[in-house]
Amino acid sequence: MTRTVAFLLVPEVLMLDFAGPVEVFSIANRYLPTADHYRIVTIAAGRRRTLRCSNGMTIRTELTTQQPPGSYDLLLVPGGPGAYLEPHPDVAAWLRQVPAQCTRYGAVCTGTFLLGSAGLLDGRRVTTHWNYRERLARRFPRAQVTADDIYLSDGPLLSSAGVTAGIDLALALVAEDHGKLIAREVAKVLVVVTQRQGKQAQFSPLLDEPEATTAINRVQHHVLANIDQAYSISRLAELATMGTRNFARVFKRDTGMTPLEFVLRARIDHARELLETSELPLKTVAFRSGFASDRCMRAAFQSHLGLTPAQYRYQFS
Repeated sequence: MTRTVAFLLVPEVLMLDFAGPVEVFSIANRYLPTADHYRIVTIAAGRRRTLRCSNGMTIRTELTTQQPPGSYDLLLVPGGPGAYLEPHPDVAAWLRQVPAQCTRYGAVCTGTFLLGSAGLLDGRRVTTHWNYRERLARRFPRAQVTADDIYLSDGPLLSSAGVTAGIDLALALVAEDHGKLIAREVAKVLVVVTQRQGKQAQFSPLLDEPEATTAINRVQHHVLANIDQAYSISRLAELATMGTRNFARVFKRDTGMTPLEFVLRARIDHARELLETSELPLKTVAFRSGFASDRCMRAAFQSHLGLTPAQYRYQFS
């Protein structure tokens, strides 16, 4: 059965958001009988079929949004500056017709902003590039935004993290459509893994750098500067010259996390930096980051990043 995969492109699209998934489906066709091929359709937002990518190159599409969406098996919306900087009300109106026409639809990276403008994220779990998670959540509060997943499926809605995660999503779809063996062959051609290890958090800082403007911020700075020390709620409250219960309440209100969760994330971030920039033994990394043992550090990494400290060092050192 031939499957039609459509790509909706807006000006200033990030080319790799589009080209990565396209190549996955195109290479899959090499291993599939003609009757099972993917048919690729490109659609430009607006009246003109030629549009400019964010890297300055141009793409000429087959169709434009002057025509209503066809009956596609899959519609993907790649991201880029044009997706999150411009409102595109005409594109939003076009996209509102998609759920009735397409079996599956979704976005690569910041293409989620275009889906959100059409109301297609409401009540759905969705992911995007970690750097745009908070912006997406603020703009579309009815969406359930997470930045942990490399890609995510919620009913007919598909979404993926930044840039190359579109390849991960496309490989997963090929595996779903035609089996893991075909997806593995495609991955070999592209010299990528069929399923990436870990969560998206491994690519982003777990903590934003706090400004030393309040008692809570000063406690955060102290922890970051003395990460190898032991901390309890009572000790942290003393540093803030506040009562324990009031400190815990104000800390959660101001930061969105508990004091001990902040300490744990700070330890993980410090350990990540040591793993990236040094060849210190794992026990030493754990000690310098304030973990009770390397086993405790391993458990924290697997819980928050989805991979072990050794795997993290292998990928990023």
